[in-house]
Amino acid sequence: MIKSFCTLLLLIFLSYSNAQSTFDQDQLIGKKEATLIGDSYSLLPEAAKAFEKMKEAALQDQINIKVISSFRSYERQRSIWNRKYRKNKKEGLSPNENINTIIEYSTIPGTSRHHWGTEIDIVDGSIEPKGDVLLTEKFHHGGPYEKLRRWLEENAERFGFICAYPDLENRKGFYYEPWHYSYAPISIPLYRSYLKLDLKKALSDMDLEGSDYLDTDFLEGYRESHVKGINPLLK
Repeated sequence: MIKSFCTLLLLIFLSYSNAQSTFDQDQLIGKKEATLIGDSYSLLPEAAKAFEKMKEAALQDQINIKVISSFRSYERQRSIWNRKYRKNKKEGLSPNENINTIIEYSTIPGTSRHHWGTEIDIVDGSIEPKGDVLLTEKFHHGGPYEKLRRWLEENAERFGFICAYPDLENRKGFYYEPWHYSYAPISIPLYRSYLKLDLKKALSDMDLEGSDYLDTDFLEGYRESHVKGINPLLK
């Protein structure tokens, strides 16, 4: 495993060392249309090509990788945020409780890795879905997607994909997501460019429920915990 990690890191370094190192702000926050491809998903061409290779390899082991979510625009993420905020508000949560509940799994619009066209949420499409499929227990302890999880842990990095939010001790931010994989050769330089943004300025025109509580101090803390709270291999 250590050898494969080292091999992957070398490939990643070679793939982007001479590539674009900075990106347009609107691209980073999901407000710019990108060249995306895919039948049942939307990814950058290089990420899509790598995904198809991974999917083909998984099929040989009787696993049909199905993408539940890939690229999401700023507007789409905003609709998700506002819907959850209104629901929580009706249930009596205070603004701070509301926001902290949402960011257990969902990102503030403009801060989602799904804005980049490098991220996928995946399940095994050969299994009939029942209820909410993106639940941790469904990937463990005999759950329907445990075989998929084990296969990904053993093979995904060969294709450049790494679990973005692994179950690591002391990792901060979003809860463990065994279904969320990132195409590292592109997402790493995107992440590094993203860290250079002034979040408050970049998100100044947010039309969000609870936006009054997303001040500079909150956003800086969120950057440290949630934006940076990823798999160390993606930094």
